[in-house]
Amino acid sequence: MTNRKATRASSTTGVRGTTVLLAHPGAELYGSDRMLLESASALLDEKARVVVALPSLGPLADMLTNRGAEVIVCRTGVLRKSALSPVGLARLAVDTAGGMIDAWRAVTRFKPQRIYVSTLTIPLWIGIARLRRVPVVAHVHEAESSAPGLQRAALAAPLLAADTVIANSEFSVEVLGDSFNSLGRRTTVVHNGVPGPSRPVQARKVLDSALKIAYVGRLSPRKGVDVAIEAVRLLTEAGVDVRLTLIGTAFSGYEWYEQLLRRTVTESGLSDRVAFLGFQSPVFSRITEADVVVVPSRVDEPFGNTAVEALLCGRPVIASATSGLLEATAGYRSARTVAPGDATSLARSLAEVASNWQYMRTAAWRDVALAEHRHSPSTYRHRVAATLGGLPPRRWKHHPERVGGVAAAGGAQ
Repeated sequence: MTNRKATRASSTTGVRGTTVLLAHPGAELYGSDRMLLESASALLDEKARVVVALPSLGPLADMLTNRGAEVIVCRTGVLRKSALSPVGLARLAVDTAGGMIDAWRAVTRFKPQRIYVSTLTIPLWIGIARLRRVPVVAHVHEAESSAPGLQRAALAAPLLAADTVIANSEFSVEVLGDSFNSLGRRTTVVHNGVPGPSRPVQARKVLDSALKIAYVGRLSPRKGVDVAIEAVRLLTEAGVDVRLTLIGTAFSGYEWYEQLLRRTVTESGLSDRVAFLGFQSPVFSRITEADVVVVPSRVDEPFGNTAVEALLCGRPVIASATSGLLEATAGYRSARTVAPGDATSLARSLAEVASNWQYMRTAAWRDVALAEHRHSPSTYRHRVAATLGGLPPRRWKHHPERVGGVAAAGGAQ
């Protein structure tokens, strides 16, 4: 474990004055998006020129440019389960073909000394980096041990071509190692750096009204949002006054699931107890409005950013007892875990939080300091910059001029 956690360089000066190209599969502000923002900030702190390739514009692009990065739009084939259909496969093929052209042009235009590829879902960028002889770091944010072995191996295989691999948890490393032993041995663990609120506010002293529950994240089947809704139904039937706030949206192609959730809420008579707020940024004010946060994922999670965000806000967390969520919540007195997909267990744990409110409230407030120590953004930034700085840079004959702003990669020469 010690070897995996050691970065390749004790200094981050290796990136100073160089150009680093970062590739990421989205432009929103969920877990991996926020970590991409922190990685870019790490390099900007060290006076590197940072160019970020995104498949579209969005709130992430705005925040990157505000911090001093240059954003380009590159078509990108993103590996998602929604691609496992005739229409999805056709779209993936078109995006991948276009992405190869855009990525090649982007490297030609910006001549990066290093490339950073965020997530397993855009392996094309690793291949482009190798073809152009640019050292490449791949940052893994995904891990699902329950997926078929061939599927896991296919997703992990492109990492074999990366110079260095970073993973966000020990669990992610174990999943990679199950597919390829060499990946497990040479992957560096860098726990997510999670910014918290500037001034945490302790939860209310007395539950003098309904227990306020918050869910933060994607509305998708794997995240178990329907389990949280079922737990609310069970508690309501048992005479426990609760309210659930859902903060997040569905992936493109998963709109059907959000429609199903809304129909379930209506048909269960919970319209006055479950609120859909959509995407919210910043999210801390919404978490602070809640008494407890739930993370009811059905399947493996590589880590638990939402759980950490709740702990940073001083709120108790109830998460599924699985994979990276166990790692993220370990050692916190205000964190509880329940069986994945078990609405009855979730309802029971929520009732226990309410009945032991004074203890949970105090424990959650004391847990803030531990969460801040474990997930310091400054520590994360240093380690990411040091890992990239430890790679020998690609030497180019000529360096491009800084152009700034947002551009389309297709316009590169």
